[in-house]
Amino acid sequence: MSAPVPNPALLKIGELQTQSGVPIKTIRYYEERGLIHPVSRTAGGFRLFHPQTLVRLAFIRRSQCLGLSLQEISELLAIHDRGQQPCTEVRQKFRAKVAAIEQQITELQHLKAELLALAAEPATAADVDTICPIIQKGGVPKREND
Repeated sequence: MSAPVPNPALLKIGELQTQSGVPIKTIRYYEERGLIHPVSRTAGGFRLFHPQTLVRLAFIRRSQCLGLSLQEISELLAIHDRGQQPCTEVRQKFRAKVAAIEQQITELQHLKAELLALAAEPATAADVDTICPIIQKGGVPKREND
């Protein structure tokens, strides 16, 4: 009995890397995380991927650029793998991301105002225990994450 002849349309991991621009180490990590799956392996143990994996890799990369975590991407791909488009979930995730960004912008605006006010402070003489009175003025603010 002879070894199965690999399907020429299937891609080895190096070909995926070349065509997608995604490093091999990252492709393996995505496989580990269940984001992509090899169709089979060669007799020598090389992973073989369907050409559609290139679309999946592009989706993963673009989703990451838009701020989605690999966990969120995994959830979206699972919906797709069940034969549905995850557009409703994408909209929900994007709305949540926008709300978080707006909160960060507000916090950064407050920080900017505080930094500008502190930078405008006149130099003062400090006692020996003071490192920099500009920073130490006002104490340590309480943050939400603390």
